[in-house]
Amino acid sequence: QVQLVESGGGLVQPGGSLRLSCTASGFMLDYYTIGWFRQAPGKEREGVSCISGTDGRTYDYVDSVKGRFIISRDNAKNTVYLQMNNLKPEDTGVYYCATDVLLIVTCSKWSAAFGSWGQGTQVTVSS
Repeated sequence: QVQLVESGGGLVQPGGSLRLSCTASGFMLDYYTIGWFRQAPGKEREGVSCISGTDGRTYDYVDSVKGRFIISRDNAKNTVYLQMNNLKPEDTGVYYCATDVLLIVTCSKWSAAFGSWGQGTQVTVSS
């Protein structure tokens, strides 16, 4: 069964850090493009970061996370990470990782570009 599973979310104080993991099962994600998205309460899902499956290039789509969030992959662990530093209350939301196991996709900030999603992990930044 093809599956993406996110983990690593939780409650953290402003200025703190979290590392989210997106682990694949049922397939090797070495050459797959993986995107991280988030959805805050009452808001639409937005693309946060993406790592290309073809050349490993990374992209950040939200200006406020540039310099604070880092996306990376560890093929040996079949996992993509999102390191989040200096977290702010506006980073609160459910974070999802996504790919597409049927189509070759390139990095995009649009959720419609991805067909395979994890269940999400909650990140809450609050004092």
